[in-house]
Amino acid sequence: MATKGLEQGQFLRYVRTVGMTTMRGRGFYYPIDSAMSNDGGRLYVLSRSFERAVSDSMRVTMLNEDGEYFGVFGSAGIGDGQFRWPCGIAVNDQNRVFVTDEYLNRVSVFNESGEFLKHWGSEGEMEGMLNGPSGIVFDRDNNVLIADSRNHRIQKFTSDGEFVKSFGEYGSGDGCLNLPWGLGVNQEGEIFVADWGNDRIQRFTPNGEFVAKYGSSGREEGEFTRPAGVIVNQEGYIYVADWGNERVQVLSPDGEFVQKIRGQATNSEWAEDFLGVNVEEAGARKRANLEPDIEYFNDDPHEESSHIEKLFWGPVSLMLDAEDRLFITETNRHRIQVFERDN
Repeated sequence: MATKGLEQGQFLRYVRTVGMTTMRGRGFYYPIDSAMSNDGGRLYVLSRSFERAVSDSMRVTMLNEDGEYFGVFGSAGIGDGQFRWPCGIAVNDQNRVFVTDEYLNRVSVFNESGEFLKHWGSEGEMEGMLNGPSGIVFDRDNNVLIADSRNHRIQKFTSDGEFVKSFGEYGSGDGCLNLPWGLGVNQEGEIFVADWGNDRIQRFTPNGEFVAKYGSSGREEGEFTRPAGVIVNQEGYIYVADWGNERVQVLSPDGEFVQKIRGQATNSEWAEDFLGVNVEEAGARKRANLEPDIEYFNDDPHEESSHIEKLFWGPVSLMLDAEDRLFITETNRHRIQVFERDN
């Protein structure tokens, strides 16, 4: 797979693309989040789909970093092991896979092979109840943190679904939240929240006390438009999926702007396999202009991303592997772009 370096001094460089578009089987269909097993041997990609009548278009695809395919689990529906509007995925220290469902207001739990174990959660505003659960992550004590989006708070549960505590309330002040989405935890156990409706990232202690906020509304460096995902590497650098600006931004441990990337996708190995068999489609693709020179109607990054294939189009969530490689789940092009440190 081709690797393209960036200019000297850049923080991240593009490595490869993973996945391709398929409603069924090997591939992704509007992926919304990804997670990795503790040993790094298995990658779980959650396809949200927009075809609710097609049962197997809503699923979790299992693969490894080299693209080896292990199968799928989950389907559309309301029964055990099924989803109506899946949103977030995370893996605990026992390699159990947890999936939030913002329509069913519950968390479904599977073993590492995708066998359904149980689900928990109910709709409501009281502590321990959920209304639009989205982002999910585990803390250092293996408790599960959930962005209870429409309740504008973060809730902590045990892995068995027992309520521990919550923090946050609706608003725009320090520590207040407006439709929180993605979550991250740093090496010290501090909690980072993609405060989607407030166009910022907020940082909290492990107990939920406000520490700092980063960013404001806009398209300039260090500004955000509807940030959907956040993750922190071992050195404390903060990666943000700046969803509304069709980019990923890197911030220093102090929240200062470091780099922004728009995407540099090439064909994945799965896509190359597909084109190798479907020669007519491969020929049409070879003749196509994948970077057209278009006069756009406005300066919205969405317009450019929707026309230029290599760019991010709906970067929604982030994941790091043991080598500090960054996996960026991209909903509208049904793929994951992988970046690594440039030094």
